[in-house]
Amino acid sequence: MDASLVTPGSPWLPVEVHDIVDSTNAELVRDPRPWRVVTAEEQRAGRGRLDRAWTTTPGTSIAASVVVPRPARAPLGWVPLVVGLALRDALTEVSGVEIALKWPNDLLVPADDDRKLAGILAELTPAGVVVGTGVNIDQERADLPVDTATSLRLAGAPGVSREGALTAYLRRLAVLLRELDDDPYAVRTAYAAVCGTLGRTVVTHLPHGEVRGVATGIDADGRLCLETDNGPYAVAAGDVVHVR
Repeated sequence: MDASLVTPGSPWLPVEVHDIVDSTNAELVRDPRPWRVVTAEEQRAGRGRLDRAWTTTPGTSIAASVVVPRPARAPLGWVPLVVGLALRDALTEVSGVEIALKWPNDLLVPADDDRKLAGILAELTPAGVVVGTGVNIDQERADLPVDTATSLRLAGAPGVSREGALTAYLRRLAVLLRELDDDPYAVRTAYAAVCGTLGRTVVTHLPHGEVRGVATGIDADGRLCLETDNGPYAVAAGDVVHVR
C-alpha cells in the first residue's frame, strides 16, 4: 500500500501504512485520535465479528481501521451500518461489481453465490468509534481461507487499485457521516435500498437461542426488524444467517 496514493482529504489525518501490526483496530484503540487511519499489509491478530479470525494475504487485500466521532443526532448503532454502506458504495464505484449488504454490515456479492467480500468490526472508545474493515481485492479462490469468501477479482473486477478503493471509501464515509447528522432518515433509506437481508427469511443466533423470521426493515436505532411466528422482534446484535 502506497500512502502517497491514498488521498481522501479533510477531515482525515494522513494515512498510516504498516507492514505488520497485531491488528489495525488494536493500533487505533491504543491512540484513538478522531479521523486517524491505519492500514497494514499483514495482521498477526486480525479479528472479525464474534472474535473470528480475519486473515489477509499481503498485497491482495485491504486491512484498515479508522476513528470516527460519535454521531451528534443519530443513535450510535448506526455508525457500523453507515461504514458498511460507505464501503459498499465505494467498492461498487471503483469496480462496477454489484454488492449487497447483509445486516449489519457484511458485504456480499450476489453474482458469486452471496459470498462475502468484506467485513467490519466496530469498537467504542472514549474518543470515538474505532471501525476496522477487511476487504478482499485481488485474491484467487485458493488464496481465501473459506469457500464462503470472495474477492473483487473473483467477482469479475481484476486490477482494482487498493489505494483507489481505500480513498473512495474514506471520502464516502466522511460524506455519509455528515449526512447522518444532517438527515438521518435519508441515510437509513439509502442503507435499506441496498440491504439484501430485507425481505428474506433469516435465522438470528442470539445468546439465549435462535430467532427465525422475515426481515421487514431497519428501525431508527439500526436494529433489524423481524416478523416472527410470535410477532415482531427487533435484533440489536447477533449473527444473522440468510435462509436459502
